[in-house]
Amino acid sequence: MRDAQNVDVLTPARTAGLRWAVPVAGVIAVADQITKRWALDRLTPGSCDAPDACIDLIAGARLHLVFNTGAAFARGQGFGPVLGVLVILITVAVLVAAGRRADRLGSALLGLVAGGAVGNLIDRISRAEDGILSGAVVDFVDLGWWPVFNVADAAVVCGVIGFVALAWLRPEAGAVTTPDVESELEPETPLSVNPPLDEGPAPDDNQPPTADHIW
Repeated sequence: MRDAQNVDVLTPARTAGLRWAVPVAGVIAVADQITKRWALDRLTPGSCDAPDACIDLIAGARLHLVFNTGAAFARGQGFGPVLGVLVILITVAVLVAAGRRADRLGSALLGLVAGGAVGNLIDRISRAEDGILSGAVVDFVDLGWWPVFNVADAAVVCGVIGFVALAWLRPEAGAVTTPDVESELEPETPLSVNPPLDEGPAPDDNQPPTADHIW
């Protein structure tokens, strides 16, 4: 019998939430990169005073291309490599937590966070010039009263807010699966392995004795 405590396996109960978190994360990461590529092709970095540099939207919002070497919403400028390592660790932790969740909505919200983190991480890797994870993140959504951000940033914020709200409104939804590893590794042994022997019909005391009984 194997020692179940020393065996680490990816059981369906441990990864059920990934069926929702991974597709959501993939969609967010792809959408983020597509919109960033469009912004790079259509917008001009720098001041919006230049012709066709920005695109005005409504209520003072506009599309304005900037490059961010810090964290989300232009925080922590110059700490790109350190933030990149933290993003990798956080993404792994988020996916592990999503895989162990029992509810689809919570897993999907964590997928939003993971997808946004991966989207910006792709920028740090693909645009690196001064070392690994030193690339600048492409931001282009400018509300006028908030730091310029991108689809990945919005996904992270929406995922975190939604997850916190879910934990507050439905605390029972935060239960994680705790499968029994030993029961998953070995099937349950039946109590009786061999079928009972057929001893024939019980003797009838009212029958007359036979010759074998007499002699």
